[in-house]
Amino acid sequence: MPAASPLQPSHPQLAVSAAIFRDDRILLVRRARSPAKGFYSLPGGRVEFGETLHAALHREVDEETALKIDIVGLAGWREVVPGTAGGGHYLIMSFAARWRAGEPVLNDELDDFRWLAPDAIGDLKVTGGLQEVIRAARDLLRA
Repeated sequence: MPAASPLQPSHPQLAVSAAIFRDDRILLVRRARSPAKGFYSLPGGRVEFGETLHAALHREVDEETALKIDIVGLAGWREVVPGTAGGGHYLIMSFAARWRAGEPVLNDELDDFRWLAPDAIGDLKVTGGLQEVIRAARDLLRA
């Protein structure tokens, strides 16, 4: 078994992401760094030790976008495992959320954002499983 890279932990990391809806549009952000550099995804990041999933989600959304949100519920999860190109091992818990306040102010982890109708994502470069999470989040918000 190969040793873990000094940049990557040797065990899976727990992360959260937010499918934030505002007026029937979803917020997508573009990653400015690896992993997933250049791909549009949902705001989010790693859960810190001792932090609840909801607290981590509020913190990550605030750090990355300065938005305030209301969390509705778990929309799904996805596992990212290291591939031939390396990368980390993450379990990402994705939550449906409603925009409450603020306008996006991106930190240095992101370099673009778009509010899009879910069916208008088209051929944007997006992270794997994103469409499924968006559909599940929209269903939760409509329930």
